[in-house]
Amino acid sequence: MKTKTLAISGIIAALYVAVSLLIAPFAFGALQFRIAEMFNHLIVFNKKYFFGIVLGVIVTNFFSPLGLYDLAFGVAHSIISLSLTILASKFIKGYLGRMIFNTLIFSFMMFIIAFELKLVFIDIKDTFLELWLTVAIGEFVVLAVGIALMIALNKRLNFKSLI
Repeated sequence: MKTKTLAISGIIAALYVAVSLLIAPFAFGALQFRIAEMFNHLIVFNKKYFFGIVLGVIVTNFFSPLGLYDLAFGVAHSIISLSLTILASKFIKGYLGRMIFNTLIFSFMMFIIAFELKLVFIDIKDTFLELWLTVAIGEFVVLAVGIALMIALNKRLNFKSLI
């Protein structure tokens, strides 16, 4: 891995952690709006962002009140979803289409987090489907809003060649 790629990955990870911990009460739990999830859209510009995003999720989940569960399930969710977006990007033209796909795949894959929440909170009255719906809505909102922000930032920063 080139030094530049390593440095940018570290910056992405640090930004992910900082943004997540800044709004920590809303970043974990059954209803979550983890604003840093917007960084997931970087993957549509260049697959080299994968490591920075995943590292950010790993470090952030060390601070999770759900402990090792969030570390395992949250990281698995990110790795699977990012990988699916990378694979689909070969067939989807344009950044907007890829970001829409990314938003949908991350939201759909939130069943992994819903399963985690059901395991952790055994006495929770919400059904698996209710948990899936609430975490998926939060993910969808953050990523949908993130599309406009990432497009605007890309015009200034050119994410494809930044890393």
